[in-house]
Amino acid sequence: MVAGSGLKLEVPGWRPAETISMADIMPFPMHHLEGHNHSLTLWRRDDDTLLVMNGRFHLYQGYSPAEVVAPVRLAALLGAEVLLATNASGALDPAIPPGSLVVVNDHINLLWCNPLVGAWAREFGTQFPDMSEAYDPDLRRLAHQCAAEAGFDVFDGVYVAVLGPSFETPAEVRMLAGMGGTVVGMSTVPEVLAARHMGLKVLVLSLASNPAAGLVDRPLTHEEVLESGREATDSLKRLLGNLVERTF
Repeated sequence: MVAGSGLKLEVPGWRPAETISMADIMPFPMHHLEGHNHSLTLWRRDDDTLLVMNGRFHLYQGYSPAEVVAPVRLAALLGAEVLLATNASGALDPAIPPGSLVVVNDHINLLWCNPLVGAWAREFGTQFPDMSEAYDPDLRRLAHQCAAEAGFDVFDGVYVAVLGPSFETPAEVRMLAGMGGTVVGMSTVPEVLAARHMGLKVLVLSLASNPAAGLVDRPLTHEEVLESGREATDSLKRLLGNLVERTF
């Protein structure tokens, strides 16, 4: 599990057993980012284990694509079978109010890079992995069902990944919406590519923390993103509890 900006992932019925600093296990320097705690927490329930990355690495921080996906590759090598990632995003659709959760069904990669580039990646999987169903259909259906049982609605849509760190311009937002995007953010896609490359099933939940530029008459701030994450903690906790219970 990967926590997006301002999001704290907790799963009812599981206990945090140990937290490990990413700086202690990754062979590259950490770059501080508000809203991201660069650590791994092992959550236990009997003999089952959840590996939760508290925060993530972004290309716009200066990390290489290989560094961005290193935690996902580590999880896969340790035996993980499912990647459940969250992120904070801007809504390209004005019908999606701030604070809504979007179950990602596809993505558009405008990061202009791919973590699978290079001969070294072949040791983890095929050089040309299929991405026609990068986001597992069964897990997506389960997410909608679990949200309904938890008492709230979720949307379905396409995540557009851009490099950042500047927010998009109104013209860019119109372009991305015209391309078929539902929400836009600056992460997640590299991790999804690495996870699928190594055979993991993938589910991504995107918190539409704010309307994208041009959809509201005010500037966008990172503080607004973090605040939306804090407000979504309870609903996300209920949804994750149902999801994990059905997945294990």
